[in-house]
Amino acid sequence: MTVERSVWTGMVPVEDTALYVTDTGGPGLPVVYLNGAYADQSHWRRVIADLGPGFRHIAYDERARGKSRRSADYSFEACLRDLDAVLRARGVDRVLLVGWSYGGILSWHWTDRNPDRVVGAVTVDAFPVGLTGAEGQERIRKLFGRMRWLFPIAARLGLAARMSADQHADVNIELNEIAAAGVPVLERLSRPVRFVLATGDSLGSKDGEMDEGRKVLDPIMAHNPNITVSAKVASNHSKILRNDSPAVARAVRDLAAEHGHAGS
Repeated sequence: MTVERSVWTGMVPVEDTALYVTDTGGPGLPVVYLNGAYADQSHWRRVIADLGPGFRHIAYDERARGKSRRSADYSFEACLRDLDAVLRARGVDRVLLVGWSYGGILSWHWTDRNPDRVVGAVTVDAFPVGLTGAEGQERIRKLFGRMRWLFPIAARLGLAARMSADQHADVNIELNEIAAAGVPVLERLSRPVRFVLATGDSLGSKDGEMDEGRKVLDPIMAHNPNITVSAKVASNHSKILRNDSPAVARAVRDLAAEHGHAGS
């Protein structure tokens, strides 16, 4: 990662696995990056480079993603425990969370459970909508079944996990159920959340589904003033960190400044 300091990298043991963690250290506000469902930490390089050494950047690969080891448990609750474990291992108490997609939803739930430990959260194109029920599950399983040949290649590019197609689908099915039930979580959050939203559809969606889903945030923002949209950008869901990283970095910087943390 492009930062001007001594960077710590290593494995953090958690339950039956170990997570590959990168921590730039330093005295700045700790910013923790939470990846998309099957992505690794490499996708945050541009955001971290833009924010620079005024922040302490902590990123890690989830179970069976990137350089982290496989596990018997790929559940959403396991991912929440992983965040606990990484912060404990790195001696960090209070953080600003930045999550893309799956990681954005993780950030809402961890903030809901640990409000005193969160300065705020920046959510990159995640919103409380999902494919649910038997029809939704069938659609997800068909999609991942068609893609099963691609996963070994995509895993080497940081775009898939070292899981079977069925395991990929299981993660996605659970995520869709949790996302669809996320409105009450966002409505009661007491810490600020800034959304950076993409435009259009992405893999697995069609006919404007994702833009319709993003509209669900409007009544939530009317109900909870802690929830705001920082930017809506031209990139789609998959390309937002690559093409619109400055908007994400700006949301992080603005949120930190609003709460008394100045980064360079």
